[in-house]
Amino acid sequence: MKQHRNKSAILIRLLTAAFLLALSGLFMGCGGKGEPFTDKNMPYEPDTPAPEAHKGVFVSDHGTMTFSGDGEKVIINFDSELSECLGLPEGDNEAEYVFMSGYLPPHGNVPVRYDVAHALLITAGQGDSSASAMIDIGEYKDGSFYTGTNCTTADRITFFIDWKDNGDKEAVDFLKQS
Repeated sequence: MKQHRNKSAILIRLLTAAFLLALSGLFMGCGGKGEPFTDKNMPYEPDTPAPEAHKGVFVSDHGTMTFSGDGEKVIINFDSELSECLGLPEGDNEAEYVFMSGYLPPHGNVPVRYDVAHALLITAGQGDSSASAMIDIGEYKDGSFYTGTNCTTADRITFFIDWKDNGDKEAVDFLKQS
């Protein structure tokens, strides 16, 4: 009798395991056969041609940025206050820039076109003497900060600066000069 119960228990366990295996296979098979997960978390890409890269001089109360138009190089000339806050060198400096998405797990920030960007990465110098700053960008209106689609334009780049490193940000507009 004891041997009969053991065989029954083993049979029930085997049937349960087979059922669970079949059920999990069914759920896995019902998933979409589309792109991998990482591709589904990419930033929004508008159905329009990418805008031309910034070109010309953009001025704020805290300095200038002179864009070459190649989408890579910029001359930054920030005052001491902005330079110190961002950890970038003061005065005229050649730098590279790239507009970045907001944080997208599992990849973090990725390069995007400026009209959908949430941040601007500026790197001045090279090698051991380089300095980089990831700057939140967007638009400030009606007492609120906005990031993302069409917040940065061909004529305006707005930095969100935390001057006192306390979470209180202020908008610093860089406007294109004619």
